Amino acid sequence: MSSLRIEQEGKAAEELDFQQLAALDGQIEDVGALIPGRAGGAVTLQAILDRLQPDQALDHLTVESTDGGFAASVPLEALRQAVIAYRVGDEPLPRDKGGPLRFLIPDDEGCATGGADACANVKFVGTLRLTRGRGKDTRPETPRQHAALHEREGSNRSS
Repeated sequence: MSSLRIEQEGKAAEELDFQQLAALDGQIEDVGALIPGRAGGAVTLQAILDRLQPDQALDHLTVESTDGGFAASVPLEALRQAVIAYRVGDEPLPRDKGGPLRFLIPDDEGCATGGADACANVKFVGTLRLTRGRGKDTRPETPRQHAALHEREGSNRSS
């Protein structure tokens, strides 16, 4: 079972496992009520931030996949409604749903905007990193790169 690694500038990294995520306030029983087409339970990013008490100077969140191959860095203020999907019932979110952890932004912008866009909805999340300024961001920058990413994902992964 995977855990969520959380890194903050100036502090030691922390990890939250399934039980710790489930014990946080801010539980969402049905993420589909916030984001149509999605299933499972989640916890709000705000609940995680409330536990961490990050320095106010940390203004960006980088969400990185477990393999480090995909990352999105977004101003923290734009993510106040984001959630971490982590379960279906009492079991971890399955891989075919983007699990064991999936970062989702309700009311995201269209893809390829570089902000809190649909491409910042990250599957297979391993690390959340709070930083001063923008961090690692591997989202596509051109329409061609963007189309290629979604073409690869369509053939390799479910949404």
